[in-house]
Amino acid sequence: MAVGAILPPFVLSQYWLHTMIISLFYVMMAASWNLLAGYTGQVSFAHAAFSAVGAYVSGMLAVFLGLSPWLGILVGTAVAALLGFGLGFLCIRMGGIYLSLTTLGFSEILRIIITNEESWTRGTMGLQTPGLFAEYSKTNYYFVFLAATVGMLIFIHRLIRSEWGLTFRAVLNDEVAASSSGINTIRVRVLAFTLTSAMAGLAGGLYGHYLMLVTPDIPSLGQMFLVLAMAVIGGMGSFAGPIIGSFVLEILSEYIRVYGEYHVLLFGLVALAVSRFAPEGIMGTWAKMRRQP
Repeated sequence: MAVGAILPPFVLSQYWLHTMIISLFYVMMAASWNLLAGYTGQVSFAHAAFSAVGAYVSGMLAVFLGLSPWLGILVGTAVAALLGFGLGFLCIRMGGIYLSLTTLGFSEILRIIITNEESWTRGTMGLQTPGLFAEYSKTNYYFVFLAATVGMLIFIHRLIRSEWGLTFRAVLNDEVAASSSGINTIRVRVLAFTLTSAMAGLAGGLYGHYLMLVTPDIPSLGQMFLVLAMAVIGGMGSFAGPIIGSFVLEILSEYIRVYGEYHVLLFGLVALAVSRFAPEGIMGTWAKMRRQP
C-alpha cells in the first residue's frame, strides 16, 4: 500500500500526476466532511467555504505581507477553525435542515464577498499566489499532499476509534439518550464542526498554493456538492468510503471530460445511478456482499 502511494510520480505522466494531486485534495475534503456528517450527523454546506478561507487567508498573507506560504497555510487553517467554531457555536443548536440552510447561506455570502472585494481578493480574476517551492515540481507537490492526506487520515482514524469517536457516534445514533447519559451534545457537535473546518482550511491552503491561483470557484456550491457526492457515493459513515469516492469520481470526471459540457450531465447520471442502486455507497455495498454466504 505504501509503495503504491509513492510510485505515481515515477510512473504517471504530468497530467495524471496532477489528477492524483487533485484527488488527494478531495480525499482531505471528503474525509473531513464525512467526519462531521457521517459520525455526528451534521450536514453542513460550508465545508468548501472553509477551504476557501484557508486558501485566501494564506494567499493574501503571502501576496500583501510577504509571509511564507508554509506559515500562511497554518494561519489560514487557524482562521478557518476560528470561523468554524463561531459558526458552529451559533448554529449547532438549530440542527437538521436549519443548520444546513444556515451553512448554505454562509457559503454564499462568503462567495459573494470574495467576488466583489476586488482590492483584496482580485474578484473573478482570481488571486495569484506564490508556490510552496522555489522551482515548480508536481512531484514535490504530490508528496506534500500525500503527507498531509495521510496525516489527516491517521488523525481521523485515531479519533473515531477513541473515546471521542464513541461520543460522536452516540450523538449521531440518539442525541436524547446521549444527553441523558451526561454527554454535552452541543460541545461535541461544536468540537466536530471546528475540527473539520480546520481540516478544510488546511486542504484549501495547500490547494491554493499548488494551483498558484485562488478563485471564487473554490467556495462554490458546485465544489461543495462534489465533495458531498464523493463522501456519499464512497460510503458515508465509513473510514474508507470518502477515500475511494474521491479517487473514483475525480478520475471518472477526467475520463468523461472529453464530452465537453455534457460531462457534467454524465457525471450527474453516474452519481444518480450509484445513489439509486447502492444507497449505502461503494463501501456499504461491498460490506453487504461480503456478509452474504
